[in-house]
Amino acid sequence: MAVSRQRVAILLGGRSGEHEVSLRSARSVMNALDPGRWEAVPIGITRQGHWLSSAETASALASGATALPAGGLPLLQASGALADLASCAIALPLVHGTYGEDGTLQGLLEMTDLPYAGCGVAASAIGMDKALMKALFREAGIPVARYGVIRAWDYTPEHFDVSYVDQAAGFPCFVKPANGGSSVGVTKVRSREDLDGALAAAFAYDDKAVIEEAIPGQEVECSVLGNERPEASIVGEIVPDRDFYDYASKYADDSKAGLLIPARLEKGTAATVRDLALRMYQVMGCEGYARVDFFVSPSGRVVANEINTIPGFTSISMYPKLWEASGLVYRDLVTRILDLGFDRHARRSAR
Repeated sequence: MAVSRQRVAILLGGRSGEHEVSLRSARSVMNALDPGRWEAVPIGITRQGHWLSSAETASALASGATALPAGGLPLLQASGALADLASCAIALPLVHGTYGEDGTLQGLLEMTDLPYAGCGVAASAIGMDKALMKALFREAGIPVARYGVIRAWDYTPEHFDVSYVDQAAGFPCFVKPANGGSSVGVTKVRSREDLDGALAAAFAYDDKAVIEEAIPGQEVECSVLGNERPEASIVGEIVPDRDFYDYASKYADDSKAGLLIPARLEKGTAATVRDLALRMYQVMGCEGYARVDFFVSPSGRVVANEINTIPGFTSISMYPKLWEASGLVYRDLVTRILDLGFDRHARRSAR
């Protein structure tokens, strides 16, 4: 029996530093949607947190804009955007970073009782907070890099005891905003002299900074898909074109970063990565889809890095490319993710 065509709210933009990335993901997904199954209804959120109607959002996307224009209305006054959202059968949040990937948008959708694709509130919130995520993984016995946490109000350069960094992570290390993504605000710190600037960069995005041990070796990623019984893709490898895989390396037009699929790993190491990816996904309570990132040392030790609950979703992003290499093409992947959102909503509504 044919499935009727359904309206999908594509939520995009947002207030985080990943606003432009969200627009790229949304355009790619909208172009890939099976027109026999889905009708895309784009709903934008500006950098100011205002909501645009579907018509306003579609116009901005059609213009080729890299960011949504200022305008729209605060959510409670945005009758056009809310009416567009209410007209849809399901929502696909593609708002990367804070105020989108951190459980806030998922909580709104839960309150409206609208089915949505991707991880739920708790998994999204934990996945956005690197400190909470690492603590959860460590408690579950999943290997993570040594790390420490510094609050902005506890830090003054003249009074800070640098020995804390030596004990927590050592040098070199990475300093990151606890809540953020796409390597925004992340700095590689080689010595104590670099620490003040790195923490200032992290605190520009969050009140909490994570100081993390630098693990030499390969950066590898695994895509996971599913609800109760998730599946893992083959493993891919990031080859940065600079010291580490920063924002420019990921998204700049002149980036020479490489994606190797499959990763250059021994068969047993790749199996360990896939097994750990599934375990991390389930420990965190993920559903729908997520990308799981790791470091692999020269000795073959696998160390968990993080889970991205709304990974980049352009046609050349690692998440869909790994599934394509595993036999699931982009269009069918998007349909599968939406169907998983319906499945979860039906399961929870039956209680």
